[in-house]
Amino acid sequence: MVHVFRRIFRDLRNGRNIDAYVLTVIIVVFAVLGFFDDKLDDDLRWAAVLAALGVLLYRATLPETATEPAPDLLHDRSVFEQRPLSETFANARDVRVYAPSAVNLLSAETCDVLRRTVLARRNGSVRVVVLDPEEKDALRLAARQLDDSVEFPVQRLPASLESTLERLELMSRWTTNGSFEYRLLPYNPGFSLVLLDPETSHGRAIVEIHGFHNTATPARMHLELTRDTSERWYAYWVEQFDHIWEAARSPLTPSG
Repeated sequence: MVHVFRRIFRDLRNGRNIDAYVLTVIIVVFAVLGFFDDKLDDDLRWAAVLAALGVLLYRATLPETATEPAPDLLHDRSVFEQRPLSETFANARDVRVYAPSAVNLLSAETCDVLRRTVLARRNGSVRVVVLDPEEKDALRLAARQLDDSVEFPVQRLPASLESTLERLELMSRWTTNGSFEYRLLPYNPGFSLVLLDPETSHGRAIVEIHGFHNTATPARMHLELTRDTSERWYAYWVEQFDHIWEAARSPLTPSG
């Protein structure tokens, strides 16, 4: 029932199906009045029935239209040149990240933004998962996918991961009001994931699909989801991070 009301609210906000909703309200009103008042004018009853039939016939004649994806749903990393993620982090209270090395995401500037905003809040939380450097075979395969399949590489996964791990370890020693944790995943699932306030109504899920071959790393396809764009797939990607977090190990725990 909650999903139904959310869909109706979303339609009304976007100006969709207004005629159907208005007519439904009219029919319900007439039905209620007819139940309590047997003397309701028959002309009014027939007017409501004919109006309903008219709307149904009108909708039946409408041509099918292909639904286009929302303009902010599909893009690549170039979109973050206009609105950097570090600026978005400034308004968040819960940030969750998975990336093989996260070297581009967790720049020194972004880490400082997290320190001054999310981690400065008493209930702020930042959780990061990267690949486990002790899983040599998995790291070798990930490097083959992420480095060797790119036509114009500018960095290598092992060195990037080493740099990020040093930064994450330093961040874990910060004294902040919020909480910071990071873990290590034994293999690369083929995507990167950023969640912003995922448990709230304004949460965002940003998914980067690694693919099999890319011209350059920034050219990878991104999906940006909210509860409004797709309740089902938004929840799916939030759960993906939950599974990743459970499968990853603490850096203080030996692998295996």
